[in-house]
Amino acid sequence: MRHFTNVHDIGDLKAAVREALEVKANRFAYKHLGQDKTLMMIFFNSSLRTRLSTQKAAMNLGMNVMVLDVNQGAWKLETERGVVMDGDKPEHLLEAIPVMGCYCDVIGVRSFARFENKRDDYEEKILNQFIQYSGRPVFSMEAATRHPLQSFADLITIEEHKQTERPKVVLTWAPHPKALPQAVPNSFAEWMNETDYEFVITHPKGYELDPRFVGKARVEYDQRKAFEGADFIYAKNWAAYADPHYGEVLSTDRSWTVDREKMALTNHAYFMHCLPVRRNMIVTDDVIESPQSLVIPEAANREISAEVVLKRILESL
Repeated sequence: MRHFTNVHDIGDLKAAVREALEVKANRFAYKHLGQDKTLMMIFFNSSLRTRLSTQKAAMNLGMNVMVLDVNQGAWKLETERGVVMDGDKPEHLLEAIPVMGCYCDVIGVRSFARFENKRDDYEEKILNQFIQYSGRPVFSMEAATRHPLQSFADLITIEEHKQTERPKVVLTWAPHPKALPQAVPNSFAEWMNETDYEFVITHPKGYELDPRFVGKARVEYDQRKAFEGADFIYAKNWAAYADPHYGEVLSTDRSWTVDREKMALTNHAYFMHCLPVRRNMIVTDDVIESPQSLVIPEAANREISAEVVLKRILESL
């Protein structure tokens, strides 16, 4: 595997989950792969789980790790072509990227949607420039449209906890005070559509995702109806995708908060969220603290998803 940006890069999902569980059972079995190899992690946005889990995964594989926060201590980077650089950005990404590539063997990039230009966001302008100009294998640590390391960890978690071969998995929109990218729901939907699960997406009208990510999922505008008989509830907020409201908050309706009453409609479902989570907006305290909450095991599996991805990239070098 040269690059990792979406579900198709990982190949057969059942094989990927088997590999993940093997890695989880012995996290240091492939330490020789990363000897004398360096991972550079580049953050255009904040991170807790992605930073820690990916760095830990690289260390498990014997890699050296460098972390660059673009907005803290580095030169401000210009990302647009053809601009006169007479402002506060003294370095262009087109020089910075190949320079970064000189110092490492693998690059991880985290760059969220900016909500300034929908086309730029959905063409993954920054991530693709790293792939094009770095000369190194590149993997996404969350991009404008997808968060594949998170979705891989979500899949591992579901496979570990499912009680039936074909569980019902529900992705539900929930309220949030700020506009959040569609990367996590897009990615989760993309990965779920590659399984044989029963997959349902529920959200208020106006919050429809890009159809290419919705895929074969059933869209249900009645949240309670969607929850009926569910085995897993995955809560996440996202801003509107459809024009002319791209990137806007259309609703903060608290009736969409995941609470005990709604969870009672499910088949004793597990609750999932990628974290960080706004308590008592996205989900109530009693649900996230219940024995059915998987948010911590889910976060722990971020180390495993990252290790499998890095292992495969190292094996291809």
